[in-house]
Amino acid sequence: MADITHKLSSSLQLSVAAGATQVERIGTTYSVSGSGVDTNYTPSGGSAVTDGIGSLTVSSGVGAIPTLEATQKTAGSAFSFSQTFTQGDAISSSAPTAGTVSNFSNQTSTAAGSAGSLAGTITTAGAVTVTAGGAGTVATGQFVNELTVN
Repeated sequence: MADITHKLSSSLQLSVAAGATQVERIGTTYSVSGSGVDTNYTPSGGSAVTDGIGSLTVSSGVGAIPTLEATQKTAGSAFSFSQTFTQGDAISSSAPTAGTVSNFSNQTSTAAGSAGSLAGTITTAGAVTVTAGGAGTVATGQFVNELTVN
């Protein structure tokens, strides 16, 4: 004799996306390299420094570099000099708001979804109906008919 199991189930899931903003703050960087050169700089309020490269100062996330002077050490000799500076993002005093542009270098903002006409029903007979909503919505209806014979 066989055992027969018959299961019927219906399910419905409706969702509306929340607004979100993702940001990435970049830091300030300063780099100096070279050979065969003499360097000079004068720090703010200080005395001239020979064969130095200065320093990066940061205030509220905004960097400032010294004015650096480089001259060839020996005329006719090989030399190289490179100076790079990347200005970082200022430190914000408030969180970013979805849909607005803030002071961050990399920002992705997504507006909240709109339910609109989003709807779904499951009848007593198990029939599933879904009605599309506005932007940023998902409606998923499912009917499962499971028959097991042992």
